[in-house]
Amino acid sequence: MMALAPYAASDDNSRGRRHAEPAPGDRTQHQRDRDRIIHCGAFRRLEYKTQVFVNHEGDMFRTRLTHSLEVAQICRSLARSLGLNEELAEAISLAHDLGHTPFGHAGQDALNACMSDYGGFEHNVQSLRIVDSLEQRYPAFPGINLSFETREGILKHCTPQIAAKLGDVGERFLSGGQPTLEAQLTNLTDEIAYNSHDLDDGLRAGMLSFEQLADESTFFKTHHDAVHREFGALPGRVGQHEIIRRIIKAQIADLRQTSAAQLAAAGVTSLDAVRRSAGPLIAFGDAMRADNDRLKAILNRSVYQHYRVRRMSSRARRVVTDLFGAFLDDPLLLPPDALARVEQREQDHGRRGRARAVADYVAGMTDRYALAQHAALLGSVPD
Repeated sequence: MMALAPYAASDDNSRGRRHAEPAPGDRTQHQRDRDRIIHCGAFRRLEYKTQVFVNHEGDMFRTRLTHSLEVAQICRSLARSLGLNEELAEAISLAHDLGHTPFGHAGQDALNACMSDYGGFEHNVQSLRIVDSLEQRYPAFPGINLSFETREGILKHCTPQIAAKLGDVGERFLSGGQPTLEAQLTNLTDEIAYNSHDLDDGLRAGMLSFEQLADESTFFKTHHDAVHREFGALPGRVGQHEIIRRIIKAQIADLRQTSAAQLAAAGVTSLDAVRRSAGPLIAFGDAMRADNDRLKAILNRSVYQHYRVRRMSSRARRVVTDLFGAFLDDPLLLPPDALARVEQREQDHGRRGRARAVADYVAGMTDRYALAQHAALLGSVPD
């Protein structure tokens, strides 16, 4: 690994793990985190969890797993160029969506509504629950015992009420401090990935067109016209891939340049100084921020609100709501291992504990498993 900048996270300034362990030997602490994330069950299940399009709609659309890999690739490259900790950036990127429900944001919204009387549901907090307690792989401790820095980076959003219950990783949401630069970088590379790749999937699905995008986004038009001038009419999807590639490249370049300038202007020389800064130091320039916000607006109107996506979302909400209600009312419908967790949580925390354990079970489902469970228990939900 190349030399780190003085403000990067490292083994030397790490706050350690919740449960003490021997040093990892020939790996860094954050390499160990990355490896544990890749080997956990929740990471594997991302392969069959929706990004925008349900997995069975087509093999070429992104899933939560491919999205996480794309975020990690962008984030690691940028971390290296900024002198940050590549392994930490990669670990946070790979883990940031572990807590997502089946069916993407529609599933999360439905489960949050189901849990409205029991503390709600938020996928960032759920990702932390997975790595801290729900994954069962080691006899010495619950969860996978990640470093503080990785856990902190996973928790992108958090209400003050929940933060107060989370101890060390919730502290910054109460005190106003900042996370590591690697965590800040992951937040924005996540945005680069989902904006650019949802454009790609939206074009593939026929919900967007070159003409519409060029008319509504000067950012898209700039790269569309440059590709056309240089190559003319390209066959198949080659032109589409080239435009998207250039859009990603432009966002990466802007993020690198703006962040480097902000770091220099702030004069930070340590991770502690990063944590004390008044706001994030990793950022897009104003023009790129406006371009990205415009792309988000187009995606929201033309893709996320497209009737095909809304139909899928409506179906997803019914599946998640029905399963949660059925299992909450009659936990004996659950398989033995899930039933044992529900009974234990109910014993410790009453009805609220039962609901949280049921939510854990439903949130961990893949799209296809949730559909199969609904069909087995309650009948198929019409398309």
